[in-house]
Amino acid sequence: MTIMTTFFSTVSKLGKLTIASAFIAFSFSSCVKNTSSDSTLVGNWVRSFEFEGVGRTEAVSFTIGTVTYVGGGYDGTKRLQDFWKFDGATGTWTRVADFPGTARNSAFAFGANGKGYVGGGYDGDDNKLKDFWEYNPTTNAWTQKNDFLGTARIGATTFVLNDKGYVCGGYDGSYLKDLWMYDPLSDEWIQRASLAGSKRMDAVAFTYNNNAYVVTGVNNGSYLADFWSYNPSSNSWTQKRSISDATDSSFDDDYSEYIKRSNAVIFVIGSKAYLTTGTRNGIISSTWEYDITTDLWKEKTAFEGSSREGAVSFVWNGVGYVLTGSNSTYRYDDMFLFHPDDEVNTKDN
Repeated sequence: MTIMTTFFSTVSKLGKLTIASAFIAFSFSSCVKNTSSDSTLVGNWVRSFEFEGVGRTEAVSFTIGTVTYVGGGYDGTKRLQDFWKFDGATGTWTRVADFPGTARNSAFAFGANGKGYVGGGYDGDDNKLKDFWEYNPTTNAWTQKNDFLGTARIGATTFVLNDKGYVCGGYDGSYLKDLWMYDPLSDEWIQRASLAGSKRMDAVAFTYNNNAYVVTGVNNGSYLADFWSYNPSSNSWTQKRSISDATDSSFDDDYSEYIKRSNAVIFVIGSKAYLTTGTRNGIISSTWEYDITTDLWKEKTAFEGSSREGAVSFVWNGVGYVLTGSNSTYRYDDMFLFHPDDEVNTKDN
């Protein structure tokens, strides 16, 4: 069952999900078990103003200063090139210059040194990509930069440390674990120490106190439980506690299979990271809080929008935002805010 679902996820990424596979994915989703009743969980999701572009999945996003940009992706019919910026003070979106490269989904992106960067992905014609582009918010213009030096790929994950972007793993026909650093000042790619754990695609990454963390993802039909942090000064990886019930201790008794997933989103508020949405034998909505200082996970209120994978997320003014994404049938344009310490209030959705 796991292998079949992973296959469907990969085929969906390439834009060729069949009616039969969509039915199976829906059936799996309807059988997913919740670990806790939402009435016992903390955290409140609030529906906000919709993303102004069309609904889409596997878009990219990057943040420059306090402004987040979202664009590209797949709307169920075609790949997209439009880009939008978000004004958190007014909750509105403004369209900016379209991405000039080939339209794509499952690309990678990051913001570094005052610019935005987009590369890789899939063009819908059986081509994985490795071209790489820079967005300048001052001139509202895109410039092509040196191609990504790794193999052309989909499903890579990214993070930023010391104003340098990092691209890790993905899928180029095989699962990957290589790590590449991009220096915006020199327009140079440098290979760094590969992820010490399993190869993977569709993982998530976040940063805290000048370290990066990579977790979740899928490899050869298995959803992964190993969790790693990266230190750029030593160019080395350190293993964190597994996200499954892997020990005889009590701290992970509730972890079970319910944190593991792929094609999810994660965002950081304070010293805690929040993992939500994604797929694991079907589309899921469960939300988990990771305490970076204690290396422990706790379940929070499930995402209150429609279950989805391939969403994007960001943080503005201390609040987490989750938007876009898809299930086997729909591509979404809605957006939800998450207040992790508030009680559930279903009336604000």
